Order: sequence, then C-alpha cells, then structure tokens
Amino acid sequence: MTTTHDLPDNDRPPPVRAVFSAVTWKEIAYLVSNLPLAMVGFLYAVVMVVGTGGLSVTAIGLPLLACGLWLSRQLGRLDRARARSLLGVRVDEPTPIPGPRRAGGFFPWLWTSIKDPVGWRTVLYQLVRLPWGVLTFTVALVGLFVLWPVLPYLVRMLANADRAMVRGLLSPSDDLERRIAELESDRGVVVDTAAADLRRIERDLHDGAQARLVALAMGLGLAKEKLLEDPEGAAAMVDEAHGEVKLALQELRDLARGIHPAVLTDRGLDAALSSVAARCVVPVKVAVDLPARPAEAIEGISYFVVSELLQNVSKHAQARGASVEVWRAGERLLIRVSDDGRGGARMSGGTGMAGLAERLGAVDGVFVVDSPEGAGTVVTAELPWRGRG
Repeated sequence: MTTTHDLPDNDRPPPVRAVFSAVTWKEIAYLVSNLPLAMVGFLYAVVMVVGTGGLSVTAIGLPLLACGLWLSRQLGRLDRARARSLLGVRVDEPTPIPGPRRAGGFFPWLWTSIKDPVGWRTVLYQLVRLPWGVLTFTVALVGLFVLWPVLPYLVRMLANADRAMVRGLLSPSDDLERRIAELESDRGVVVDTAAADLRRIERDLHDGAQARLVALAMGLGLAKEKLLEDPEGAAAMVDEAHGEVKLALQELRDLARGIHPAVLTDRGLDAALSSVAARCVVPVKVAVDLPARPAEAIEGISYFVVSELLQNVSKHAQARGASVEVWRAGERLLIRVSDDGRGGARMSGGTGMAGLAERLGAVDGVFVVDSPEGAGTVVTAELPWRGRG
C-alpha cells in the first residue's frame, strides 16, 4: 500500500511549461526555411535577369522578361503566404496586371509588364535573400544547440527584420496600388447602383404609370362602345378616364423628379433643395452658400443625398424641425443635414444610409453620421468640388 503525502506549497515543483512559445517555434521554422527557399529564389532571379538581359536585343527577349517578372510575382505570392502563416504578417496582394486583351493589345501589355514595380521589387527580394538566408539558418540551427537560453530573443530580432523586409519589398506599390484597389471597388459600387436605379425605374413604370395607362385605354374603349347606346354612361366613363390621365401624368412627373428634377437643371441646388424641403413633414431651413454651380454629377448626387436624408427625417426621426446647409470649403462640397428628433440612426438601420455612403465613396466622398439616442441626428457629407466645364 502506497501512502501519498501532500507537499508544502514551497516544496512543490513548478508546473511543466514549454521552453518556447508557439510563436517562437513558428519564427524558428521560418528562419530555418529561409536558406533553401532563398537558394531557389536567388538562382531564379539571376537566371531570369542575366538570361533575359542577354536576349533583350532579340525579338523574344522582352516577352521573356515580361513572363519572368510575372513568375517572380508568383514567387512573391508564395513568400507572402509563408510570412502570413509563420510570422503573422498581413500584406495585401498587389493588383494583377491585366492581360493583353484588357490592356489594349500586346504591346501595351508588354510595356506594363516590363515596368511592373511589384515584379522588380520581388526580384530584388530574391537577390538579397541568399546572404540573409545563410545568416538566419546558421543562427537558428546553431542556437538550438548552443544559445538556447537567449535564442528566443535572437529569433525575435531576426524575425522582425524578416517582417520589415516582407512589408517593404513584397507589399503593393503603396498609394498607387491602394488607389487602384479603391477604384475597382468604387466601379463595382457605381455599376450596382446604376443597375438598382434602372430596376427601380422599370418597376415604377410597370406598376404605376403603365398599369394606369392600360386601364385608361380599356376604359376609353368601353366608353367608345357605349357612346351611341348610353351617352350618359359613356360621358361618365370619359370623365373617369380624364381623372386617370391626371393621375398618370402626376406619377410620370414624380418619376421624372426621382430621376433628375427639372428644377435642379434649371435653377440649381438652392431651388431644388427648397422644393424637397417643402415636401418634408417637418419645417426645414435651407441654406446654400456656393460661389458657383458644381458639376452636374456632383450636383445630382448632392440633391439625392439631401432628398434621401429628408425622407428619413419624415419617416423615422419624429423631429419638430430640421436644417440643410450646403457650402464649399476649398476643393470640397460640404452638406450637413440635422434634425432635433429622437436620434439613434445607424448605418445599418435600414434607412438607406449605407447605400448613401457607398454612393459617396464611389466619387471620393465622405459620409459621417452622428446620432446619439434622444439628441437628434447630424449627417455630414463631403464631395469633391468640380466646377462646370
């Protein structure tokens, strides 16, 4: 029979812990794998540069160089994936080079590929990696047997240098690449918005004016048949058709106002916003201070932003009053719509504000909502100022 005795707290052995953390082991794996991958990358970079440089005087030299830079991009993709998994470095993927068809032909594609900064920086990365890979491989491998007490500190220092190298040489081309990505995203927003607007117009025409005009045509046909037999009944049907015509015309006017109001084209933002404010269920003060009329596109977006926001005031704000201010500050057109309602408006609250933010973002605009509970709502929108040509 074995008897166990509890040890005093000061005699208990410390709990067993791993010598290095998981992050440290990942960094060691990264540093050890640097050498074999650096040898492959260095060999490829040397062969690509020397080989295509020697053939550049021939007809196949420049196409081979373009293909070599494209392949170096793929090596960079692998290096970014390795750094992401082992070092935790998050580097955005660069924008791919469009193919010959999208680039406008073979020669525009060739010129774009040859001067690709991402490909050349990846080649530079492969060239400088060989001596660095030798150093990191040696330190990491020898340190596991000789310098293990201080190895985590050495590994972290070398891994931080690798992180800086990946961010500096394998990242997109800074502002230009980010701008291209933003423009591609904005183009998608513009296309989606235009498609949604077309669907809305088609739906409004089909369900509103078109249906009313069909009913009107049928009513007039019946009135024509009754004209000789029952003149009074025919007159009543014609009178009813006259009312339907007025309603159809009003629906078409409302639809045209939703597409682009005539008052905006003829008299500008001040008159158009005053017209929108007059239809709001709460009193609205409008102040427009612009030295000149902006470009048609900017003016149209400004009108629809204010129109949508005032509709939100009418439907959701429970306000006693609201105000609209429009002015120019430098190269920006600023819009502020405020109310004294219940507040609590959110971008995801189903009030269409997310769509407004996307529409403004598509033209380099800014959309900010400040709506504390019980303290009203202030929405500020900025648009780039572009004058009329």
